[in-house]
Amino acid sequence: MKHSPADTMARGPEAAMSPGPGHALWPRRLLAGLCGAILLAMMGLTVVDVAGRYLFNSPLNGATELTELLLVSVIFLGLPAVCLDDEQVTVDLLVSRLPARIQPWRKAALALVSAAVLGVVAWRLWLHGDQIAGYNAVTNSLRIPVAPFAWGTALCTAASVPVTLYVAFRDLAQSLRS
Repeated sequence: MKHSPADTMARGPEAAMSPGPGHALWPRRLLAGLCGAILLAMMGLTVVDVAGRYLFNSPLNGATELTELLLVSVIFLGLPAVCLDDEQVTVDLLVSRLPARIQPWRKAALALVSAAVLGVVAWRLWLHGDQIAGYNAVTNSLRIPVAPFAWGTALCTAASVPVTLYVAFRDLAQSLRS
């Protein structure tokens, strides 16, 4: 997929190498749908809590806990989608001045580093979930077990590892062919 020069300038040097957000439609749509549903639930929860607090002087019990758990869920469910779309936040101070022939290799090397970091984070999140499960941690008001959320974040982070590698090396192969 070709990108215009304006698109490349707006999104950085990776924009010319990435096929963009439509390349793997069904996983992206599934994650977007899940995240959208969670965001709608958070919005509804907040509206009910605020209305209850200010109109009836009776806030929704456990609204803060649920909002926190839903926020963690939407962030970590969105992580594989961000990796799939190759839309991570980047700071481009020097790399845009590197020759174009080096850019795909730089991106592949950074993907290896990113995948390693994501792998370590996933591993540590899983161990943290085990630790939380060991002392049966639950939320204060609603007594919701916290460990499954830690394990869920670990799984989403772990799913981001192969996605990151796939996107980077797909883009490298594409740039080597052209």
